[in-house]
Amino acid sequence: MADQINYQLAHFVASYGAASQIPPSTCPEVSFVGRSNVGKSSLMNKLFGRKGLVKVSSTPGKTSNINFFEADGVHFIDLPGYGFARRSKAERDRWAKLIGDFFELERSFNLVVSLVDIRHDPSKLDHQMIEFLQEGEYPFVVALTKADKLSRNQQGKQLATIRKQLSVPPENIIVTSSQTGTGIDELKQRIAQHCL
Repeated sequence: MADQINYQLAHFVASYGAASQIPPSTCPEVSFVGRSNVGKSSLMNKLFGRKGLVKVSSTPGKTSNINFFEADGVHFIDLPGYGFARRSKAERDRWAKLIGDFFELERSFNLVVSLVDIRHDPSKLDHQMIEFLQEGEYPFVVALTKADKLSRNQQGKQLATIRKQLSVPPENIIVTSSQTGTGIDELKQRIAQHCL
């Protein structure tokens, strides 16, 4: 089917330590951004249907570069997690600059997936990220991660609370779990809408 991306073809492309090293966009791009322990690698692996393609780290804040993956002619970009306190300020500043510089590049930002842990209220950095995406008019969805940790009822409550706090329209927010696969098909659908 032409309206689906074949995630089986997913593979690692390259890793960049500075935005200036990244070659220009040649295909649709989906960027993943979120706090360092929000479960970004796990969600991307679930999306790709592969266990260890995106390195899942036991220490949060391990991704310190911008990592590119490709599946079926679409680039999936794993941005460094923000806001992990145990790293030095210099390192945190480098990551913030790396993420900021990345969004300033002339790229095909087809979709940005902003990850927020459903169990907690969005952090100040989550708010800043969403405001940045809204102001820059980037197409984005909020993926609420770790939904398997809450009951159905709690998920519904948190969804409503977070949506209100971030002032995001209902269609821009997806409840997901990399454990159970909740929301993955919906996320794939959204990616296909923006990339194909």
